Amino acid sequence: MTTESGKPAGTERTGHLRIPHPGRGSALPARWRILSWILLTTAVALVAVVVTARVLLLNHVDRDANADITQEIDEFRAFAAEGVDPTTTFPFTSVERMLEVYLNRQHTSEGEVIVGVVDGSLLFDRRIAVDRPDLPANLTEDGVMFERILNAPTGSGVHEVDGGQVRWARADVTSGDDRGALIVAVFTAEQRAKVADTARTIGLVAIGGLGLTAIIGWLVAGQILAPIRQVREVAAAIGEKDLTSRVPVHGRDDIAALAQTFNSMLDRLEQAYTTQQQFVDDAGHELRTPITVIRGHLELMDLGHADDATREETIRLVEDELDRMARIVTDLLVLAKAERPDFVQRRPVDVTDLMLDVEAKAQMLGTRDWQLMEIAEGMADIDAQRVTQAVLQYATNAVTHTHPGDVIQLGSVFVEHDGTEHLRIWVRDTGPGVAPDDAARIFERFRRGRTVPGDRHGPAAERGGAGLGLAIVRAIADAHHGSAWVESAVGHGATFGIDLPLRDPAGTTGTTGTTGTAGSPGTAETRRTASQ
Repeated sequence: MTTESGKPAGTERTGHLRIPHPGRGSALPARWRILSWILLTTAVALVAVVVTARVLLLNHVDRDANADITQEIDEFRAFAAEGVDPTTTFPFTSVERMLEVYLNRQHTSEGEVIVGVVDGSLLFDRRIAVDRPDLPANLTEDGVMFERILNAPTGSGVHEVDGGQVRWARADVTSGDDRGALIVAVFTAEQRAKVADTARTIGLVAIGGLGLTAIIGWLVAGQILAPIRQVREVAAAIGEKDLTSRVPVHGRDDIAALAQTFNSMLDRLEQAYTTQQQFVDDAGHELRTPITVIRGHLELMDLGHADDATREETIRLVEDELDRMARIVTDLLVLAKAERPDFVQRRPVDVTDLMLDVEAKAQMLGTRDWQLMEIAEGMADIDAQRVTQAVLQYATNAVTHTHPGDVIQLGSVFVEHDGTEHLRIWVRDTGPGVAPDDAARIFERFRRGRTVPGDRHGPAAERGGAGLGLAIVRAIADAHHGSAWVESAVGHGATFGIDLPLRDPAGTTGTTGTTGTAGSPGTAETRRTASQ
């Protein structure tokens, strides 16, 4: 059966996954299913134990009966083969005397009957005469069974009687014309009754054990499923405005791994939501001003009566504001992409070629005295395009704060931080510098540096830009697990830089070489940083 969309009924397709509707599957709670399977498995095992024990005990009863019968028959045959009357020390003169002497010397065991027969007639019944008058008299009183034993073609057998089984054996003996026989029989009813009692006891113990297993299984299943219930409760508690709830993680088992994975998913969702919300807020905040400016100029412009100069000036202002809006949107999109894991694509890059390329592109930004002070010679595992974007942003910032002909210096060097090699790329200008309080703040979104004494370029807000350039640099440095920094003395220019580790989280390394001309933009102790 399919739906109108051509998909099988009862499923929804999400990406490449086919998700069943909630109505499919068992409605029995997982705790009950786990307990049911535990009890079923345990019950089957206990039944197998009881049945096996009963069978083994019954086999033991039969083996003991056979062993007793065999022993008695062997002893009688040995006694008959000797043929000497122990009371007279002379040979027996009759079968009757032999049986009488032998039976008077025997003691029967539990359920055992020994009968002497001469010429088909009962002569002695040791059970009735001496040891066990309480046993059933089936062997001697049941004429049919007695005749079957005497006339049986084999010397042993088993008969079913009211009290259970009778296992028997017969030893024939002759002396002249006398013919007799010794019959040994064992009634197993009493032993079988004891086996039944034992099996019943084992069964009761098994039932008690099954009940104890049910209690323990219920508690253990609840303990195992508790983190899953917490996942469900946390998922139910999460709302559109609150993604801060997390599942407590206890232990290091599979359930703890599930909780950690779920929390990681929530972290990604929260980060994505925060990024989206920040993007919307930033776009709404920054785009409101140019939209208002455009609307105001269009409303003031009387298309029917305005002269060409007024119309051209209005159109120019509108185009400038539209261009500024486009730049803001582009920068915001870059910052939004910075939260994605594929924002940077690290590959081995020749630092010398990278710096020459950056210096050539920077010269197109303004008529300044561009100077490439030093070049780190070697390979680095970085995203060349993103690093170029960051350095050119620094260069654009330097152009904004300098005049034609002013000196702007660039350079790169390999340094070491905490035992890890980094590539440091820096841009130094001769502008008014950065106020100490602004050193870290200017790397935040929509934050511009305040005007410092001696700044001939006017207030920062009048120089254009939305305050997103340095935030993009910081995002690029963070994506490389590095840092963006600035050091400055007011009135003496500023040096902006980024430090990028040569080893990425996956373990790929870049190979460092030598450094060109000496020089450094500063030391780690004196610079103010905006780290990740």
